[in-house]
Amino acid sequence: MATKLEMATPRQDGRGSDLQESAKRHLWMHFTRMGSYVDHELPVIVRGEGCYVWDEHGKRYLDGLSALFCVNAGHGRAEIGQAAADQAKELGFFTNWSYAHPRAIELAARIASLTPGDLNRVFFTSGGSEAVESAIKLVRNYHRMRGDGQRTKIVAREIAYHGVTMGALAATGITELRKQFEPLMPGGCHVPNTNPYRQPPGRDPLWMADAIEERIEFEGAETVAAVILEPVQNAGGCFPPPEGYFQRVREICDRHGVLLISDEVICSWGRLGEYFGCQRYGYQPDIVTTAKGLTSAYAPMGACIVSDRIAEPFMADTAMFAHGLTFGGHPMSAAMAMANLDIFEREDLCGGVRDREPEFRAMLEGLRDLEIVGDVRGAGFFQAIELVKDRDTKETFDDAESEVLLRGFLSGELFRRGLICRADDRGDPVIQLAPPLIAGAAEFEEMEAILRTVLSEAWDRVVKH
Repeated sequence: MATKLEMATPRQDGRGSDLQESAKRHLWMHFTRMGSYVDHELPVIVRGEGCYVWDEHGKRYLDGLSALFCVNAGHGRAEIGQAAADQAKELGFFTNWSYAHPRAIELAARIASLTPGDLNRVFFTSGGSEAVESAIKLVRNYHRMRGDGQRTKIVAREIAYHGVTMGALAATGITELRKQFEPLMPGGCHVPNTNPYRQPPGRDPLWMADAIEERIEFEGAETVAAVILEPVQNAGGCFPPPEGYFQRVREICDRHGVLLISDEVICSWGRLGEYFGCQRYGYQPDIVTTAKGLTSAYAPMGACIVSDRIAEPFMADTAMFAHGLTFGGHPMSAAMAMANLDIFEREDLCGGVRDREPEFRAMLEGLRDLEIVGDVRGAGFFQAIELVKDRDTKETFDDAESEVLLRGFLSGELFRRGLICRADDRGDPVIQLAPPLIAGAAEFEEMEAILRTVLSEAWDRVVKH
């Protein structure tokens, strides 16, 4: 899943800039093949404004991925930084371990006011993986407090990404991420995902929901703590649910006493046109995990948003959820989140996504005339293009071909031409696009021009060749 950009950056035969030299000597980048940059420059991004970022050489790029599905309000929002500066003068830090501070209290109340149903308790974390890790610990603890301590298993979907801490990794359904760190936490169970392009023809589309019930029954319902699902699955390329899917899943969970976690680290905060993805698809989870767009990534922050029913056993007498993170609910992060949500409300970012989604999707659908484009799917400002060798048969690329196509050509060429997006093959090869929620017609036109040129060239140079 590493993105390979070294062919898009200048070859470096001598000494590079001070930033380049320091990065190569000291910085260990995440999910990066570090050896790829021995004789090429690292891409160093130094500035951002709106939907665009600039590298150290002054070259401008359209940020078609919101950095990593997270700069939802766009780059360069000075008022978010000002909120942090103001908070630093008042209270730079204090912990939420047995104490509270105004910004965490205010933010928790504001989040609760935006969630559906009784999701009224907010447990802050440092980011998305920690939010999922916390949710897994919470559901196991909840069942134990109710005398069902044998309920420890987590049902998730194949190819789904739920984070890389050891508990979250047990829920993650990507073999390549799991096998390097096995044995994992016991209890991770996986079922088919909702990839609409690869479903058997003529089959009831809700069979994918029924597969969850089959897995719960196979494991023994009395051993299953929760089902964790994203509203639109990220890994594999923006898999939307079929109509009625989440309603069926909710019924299944209720029938078997299993909790439902909606993992919305990506799908919350306007990405799908609502504050929370579960609102778009009309289902009520027991827990929502969130991060990324909560602060528009101006500061690290995540949260578990928990229903009153699940929180209730922890609120009485001497009970305690024996879990915490030093920086969960950090006052400066909370202040920045509040400023971010002010922008959301003032500019109606969620409504803007709903208004412009048809135009964004139409632009991508217009690329179906290219031989390499097999499918276009997603929701809101979270869309994917699946790439194929043969549209009639839906034949995909093998691992070696995918390596050449994505990392040998597409990733670098898209970047070289000024578009940051994700070329990924954790499932079948896809290009994912998730621009800042302020993107509009001009940005869509620019994306289309680059995508059309590069995908056409990929077909001619890589596939036909």
